[in-house]
Amino acid sequence: MAPPLLLLQDIRLTLGGAPLLDGAGFGVSAGERLCLVGRNGSGKSTLLRIAAGELLPDSGSRFLQPGTTLRTLPQEPDLSGHATTLDYVRAGLGPNDPGHRASALLSELGLDGTEDPSRLSGGEARRAALARALAPSPDLLLLDEPTNHLDMPTIEWLERELLSSSTAMVMISHDRRLLQTLSRSVVWLDRGATRRLDQGFARFEGWREEVLEGEERDAHKLDRQIAREEDWMRYGVTARRKRNVRRVGELAALRQARREAVHNPQGLKLEASGTGLSGRLVAVAEGVSRSFDGRTIVRNLDLRVLRGDRLGIVGANGAGKTTLLRLLTGLDTPDGGRIKLGSALSVVTLDQQRRSLDPDATLSATLTGGAGDQVQVGSEKRHVIGYMKDFLFRPEQARTRVGVLSGGERGRLMLACALARPSNLLVLDEPTNDLDLETLDLLQEMLAAYPGTVLLVSHDRDFLDRVATSVVAAAGDGRWVEYAGGYSDMLAQGGGVAGGSSEAAAVPGRREPPAHGRPARPARKLSFKDKHALERLPAEIATLEAEIRRLREVLGDGTLYGRDPERFSRSTDALSGAEAALAAAEERWLELELLRDEMAGG
Repeated sequence: MAPPLLLLQDIRLTLGGAPLLDGAGFGVSAGERLCLVGRNGSGKSTLLRIAAGELLPDSGSRFLQPGTTLRTLPQEPDLSGHATTLDYVRAGLGPNDPGHRASALLSELGLDGTEDPSRLSGGEARRAALARALAPSPDLLLLDEPTNHLDMPTIEWLERELLSSSTAMVMISHDRRLLQTLSRSVVWLDRGATRRLDQGFARFEGWREEVLEGEERDAHKLDRQIAREEDWMRYGVTARRKRNVRRVGELAALRQARREAVHNPQGLKLEASGTGLSGRLVAVAEGVSRSFDGRTIVRNLDLRVLRGDRLGIVGANGAGKTTLLRLLTGLDTPDGGRIKLGSALSVVTLDQQRRSLDPDATLSATLTGGAGDQVQVGSEKRHVIGYMKDFLFRPEQARTRVGVLSGGERGRLMLACALARPSNLLVLDEPTNDLDLETLDLLQEMLAAYPGTVLLVSHDRDFLDRVATSVVAAAGDGRWVEYAGGYSDMLAQGGGVAGGSSEAAAVPGRREPPAHGRPARPARKLSFKDKHALERLPAEIATLEAEIRRLREVLGDGTLYGRDPERFSRSTDALSGAEAALAAAEERWLELELLRDEMAGG
């Protein structure tokens, strides 16, 4: 076996009184591609900083082969102190590294080198940091969340660049697709210790379950041994004799071992607070266009979002994904066409920039709004410590400032804030940034069970495949094309993201596929009955919406069933009938509106 370029052994580090790393370590040899995985807060970034020589552990050893060139991509790169992005990248070159590669990589990543680092967006700063890490062609790369804030085309470029490189690398990432493509070995950091699997990430999750099942069997044996010891403690010691100190100590040790054997004793719980159902039609876009500074972001868009849809929105940075979200939720007004929003919408938005988080506020105050120790979760109140535990925060973190939380912890905090609010429309703008794989799994399960509608902007291809029922992709020149299924389904249908690896969607003259799931209607004319229905339906819809609100208020009385079960039953039946009538009226109105528009356009 080749000697390691880098070797960490028996690394121990204590932060805040609790051991973060307890005997962790790994080795990486020339050309190896290793991914480091584990829960948010488990110490992955800390271990990578120790590997880079930026942080000293309490104990343990770090060996770097003499003459090895090592470069790092931190999770939050610092570009301060440099006049331009080119200066920043060149500052990372060694004395014998070719200077032209800095400019070439910046150009490939969409930067010209003259940008002021203090004015860069998150994605631009990440691309500059990537250029700095890759420019020297180092022997070893340490990459911490390399795809964060990158758009789909850049992620695909990075994947190809790393795949063709002979550089050894250790990477932390939540992007399953990237890990499956690049990794050859996996190091799992769990409860302060590391385990290694010398196979790619595709095998990891099955292997992890086998390890946990083995731990569970061992824990079951411990349970039986503890039961025997507790039996002796109760009945093997008489009141006239002192207890056997050795047996008492052994029982305490067994209980400690049992606690350590339980994987994730708290357990992350993700559950959105629901509210009443929205109307069947959530949003309808008809011929919508939107421009900024002479550039068309959305051109002649026809789209409808139905209750229960999980609509993924993909595109390069600057394509207009956030603008499209704002149009579909009524926060922005189109220049042309119109947007109709459905009835009874209750919207909750998860902002990718986390601007709503005050870095100086405590975790507890952020969740409670600074009012006492109770969190309003839907229609019930919960103690803030209990709610924090659902999202894997420790009780002692209640007074921790938000500004010192890790990126993954801030991501979980944003989820905790968003999911506490009642909603039937979730708007998620890059929700996967910084989240660990287990949290992503639980978020996926929560979205699958969520009874409302989801609008999702994401660059995570695997997450889109798991969550989205359809994908709207930027096809260039302000055009957006909808495809049934997730990201892989989009590629299989010949689609892609303008600027990405699949350029079919951006080719001029390409015939766009029909909207999936929309059966073509035979051409016909508006009859007198149709015209009358078009005039009548808006008022009918408004009346039904008012009746639904009234009935929901009646049924909102928690004492109604006990006082008047007959009225409760009548109101329940009436609500179901009104909701069904509203869905039918909205569907009929949409059909007639589309028919009228077709006739006007024909």
